[in-house]
Amino acid sequence: MTLIRHNDGVLDAARDCVLAYGVRRTTLTDVARRAGVSRMTLYRRWPDVRSLVADLMTREWVRVLGELDASDPVAAVVGGVRRLREHPLWRKIVEADPDLLLPYLLERRGATHEAVLDTLQRVTGDARKARAVLLVAQSFLLSAPTMLDPGTSGPAGRHPVTLDDLDAELTALLEAYLGQLAERAQEGP
Repeated sequence: MTLIRHNDGVLDAARDCVLAYGVRRTTLTDVARRAGVSRMTLYRRWPDVRSLVADLMTREWVRVLGELDASDPVAAVVGGVRRLREHPLWRKIVEADPDLLLPYLLERRGATHEAVLDTLQRVTGDARKARAVLLVAQSFLLSAPTMLDPGTSGPAGRHPVTLDDLDAELTALLEAYLGQLAERAQEGP
């Protein structure tokens, strides 16, 4: 896993700045001032705001995931999606600076991906299955808002689709998939 250049005071200050201004409007000077350190202290560890925010995101997302009970993988994945979706930093980045997430969606895995994959691989016993579960969870995290029905009624007056409905569908998908994995493992080769 990628080493986080860890300094809680600086990362807390960066979080406060991002929540207040967004990533694009946050500067290392803002973070240094809020953290009570010199700019040079920050430049020794982070060459720019994006690398600082990358470490901040890793810290925040890994904390959320670390609070989940992995003994029930389905509940942990769905709970992780829900908690990340509600996380103030996640919401601010999605609303103000969604382009910051693109490299992690299109080009490379980040440290959070690696941590999640390690856990999922232990649970599923298979690197490919772990990646499949992560991709499904990631799609529900990122794209669920596009599948909601606006207003109070869905198409033709039916019940509108909510995040709770989509989380229930994610649960059903994962239960079926992971249940099949468990059945295959019991059957043997």
